[in-house]
Amino acid sequence: MRFTRFVGIDWSGAKGLRHPSVQVALCEAGDAPPQLVLPAAGVWSRAGVLDWLGGLSGDVLVGMDAGFGFAAVPPFEGPARDLWAEVEAVCAQEDDLGGQGFIQHRRDAFWLGAADGPRHLRAHLRVTEQVYKASGLGVPTSNFVLLGASQVGKATLSAMRLLHRLEWPVWPFDPLPARGPAIMEIYAQAFARLGGFRGKLRDAASLNAALARHGSQPMPPGFPEAFPDHVGDAIVTAAGLRAIAPQPHWWRPAALTPAIATREGWTFGVV
Repeated sequence: MRFTRFVGIDWSGAKGLRHPSVQVALCEAGDAPPQLVLPAAGVWSRAGVLDWLGGLSGDVLVGMDAGFGFAAVPPFEGPARDLWAEVEAVCAQEDDLGGQGFIQHRRDAFWLGAADGPRHLRAHLRVTEQVYKASGLGVPTSNFVLLGASQVGKATLSAMRLLHRLEWPVWPFDPLPARGPAIMEIYAQAFARLGGFRGKLRDAASLNAALARHGSQPMPPGFPEAFPDHVGDAIVTAAGLRAIAPQPHWWRPAALTPAIATREGWTFGVV
């Protein structure tokens, strides 16, 4: 496997300029534990993550816990890169890669509550989410649903702005390059499940057990015994990426067609 560094990012679409729920972890090839990466200010902004990623070089693989596409239903049937450009154009004046304006721009596509009618009529799932649901490993949430603690749609929109500006190869929308960085969508809970846990990782004992299942050494002495689940998500993602990226079948899901790769994308770690 050509990648030598692995980054896990827990993302957020919340309003504001800094976000405690945005967390970044990095690990090198081998079995050393991931390191939590913090900005000088102590709390990440989304723009700060974009700047930090832009400063990386070499063969780094980044997994971000956010959707990179929508289900291919009207009006989202075209290439995802065109959608990313549209989101950027509509939301260009919003602070910190915000995507709120796009919700009003495509208001009829999203579900924000009972006033929009039955939830299931707008809660479309991409193929990758349908496959994950069928696996029994978890219950995905449609990124058209913008109400509730588990909604991912706002994070999807802000992630699209980052992808548009970053201009890196994005799997599976782009061919995986022979050298250099690449970024992909992940689902942190899938890596927790691969590590033997259902639910969030909020304590060192559980996190270290999951890391061991991913072939990683435990977090070093002095690492907190308890921490927010966003920290656990970023760390287990970095270690999980390092563990499964060398295994070819993760890159070739049976249901991933060229059309799906271009329009909807895929969640790495779902087969």
